[in-house]
Amino acid sequence: MRRVLLGMSQEKLGEALGLTFQQVQKYEKGTNRIGASRLQQISKSLNVPPAYFFEGAPAFDSGTGENFVHSAAAEAGSAYVVDFISTLEGLHLNRAFARIKEPKVRKRIVDLVTAIAGDDEFEDAPVASKDNAES
Repeated sequence: MRRVLLGMSQEKLGEALGLTFQQVQKYEKGTNRIGASRLQQISKSLNVPPAYFFEGAPAFDSGTGENFVHSAAAEAGSAYVVDFISTLEGLHLNRAFARIKEPKVRKRIVDLVTAIAGDDEFEDAPVASKDNAES
């Protein structure tokens, strides 16, 4: 997702890492594992800290005696959002929607997409906007 946000091709990232674009594809799809040194190299190429790639991952909590602390709601909600925004269509839609300043227009777009999708799950959910935050 970071590579796409930067407008960098798999080929360009591969060149920066000394790899083929096919190897970058395998990393992105999860076909091949990424070692710590390679992750460090990727993070430098994409200008983010290595921790960037772990955002949203279960947190280790040494104080509870349990290995991982999970939030079921966060996992369920973030998984499909990340999957969607990781697509080119999702990225474009998100960028375009974020540029719409009028809250009523944003609400109408959400209503339209909800109607097209036939999903009433979020029908009454407020649309986040600067105006809603101030209300």
